[in-house]
Parts: sequence; structure tokens; C-alpha cells
Amino acid sequence: MSQIAESKAPEQKEKWGIVHIYSSYNNTIIHMTDLSGAETISISSGGVHVNADRYESSPFAAMKAANSVIEIAKTRGFIGFHIKVRAVGGVGSRVPGPGAQAAIRALARGGLKIGRIDDVTPIPHDTTRKKGGKRGRRV
Repeated sequence: MSQIAESKAPEQKEKWGIVHIYSSYNNTIIHMTDLSGAETISISSGGVHVNADRYESSPFAAMKAANSVIEIAKTRGFIGFHIKVRAVGGVGSRVPGPGAQAAIRALARGGLKIGRIDDVTPIPHDTTRKKGGKRGRRV
């Protein structure tokens, strides 16, 4: 047996990334990084794909943004990613906006593997006061 026939080309390590989805009621931002979070692979927001401010947070705009991030990730050689979903948090809303669900669905259909999905919304443990004063916002 010859040893030349058994030697293979060196296999490339699987490349995984992290997709950070920030979803508020005004916009949806999708940001893909490497596993350390230090290097940005791709970033896109809902406002890039629609032409009116009121549509930035729509599920359609989030889906378009997710598809553009996936295409760039595929060209860079990524095979999978973990998802971190974030709402406004703090003194704002702790529920992700309408684009988060659509973005996750679009990412799932993109053809790459999904590792885990985490909610990383910042929740304060005793916080600064919400704006509006003692009696709240009076209309």
C-alpha cells in the first residue's frame, strides 16, 4: 500500500458564528460576528431594505436583513451560528419587537445550522427611574 493514496488534503475547521438580533418597536438590527464576538462578519438592519421609517421594524424588513446576512456568511465559509435575541431592556420594553420572530425564521431557512437561541435582553436589578416623573406621562 502506498502512503500517498491515503493522505488527504488538510480539512478546514468548521466555522461557526453568532447572530445578534436587536429588535425594538422602531427597528431590527442583525449583526453576525465570529464566536469571540470581536470580528464583525456582516451587519444589516431593517431600515436598509425598506424606504419608509414606519416599515423599519416590520417582519418583512427583518426577513430581508436576515437574508442579506446569511448570504455574506455563506460566502465567508460559515456552516452554522448561534442566535442571541435582544429587546430594548433596561427601563424600556423587555419584549422583542415584531421583527425578531421573522428574522429567526428567515435565518432558519437560510441553509446554515443553528446551535442555540438565547435571550440576552438586559434586565436591571434595581434600576434608574423610568422617564415621566412621579405621576407618569400626562397626555
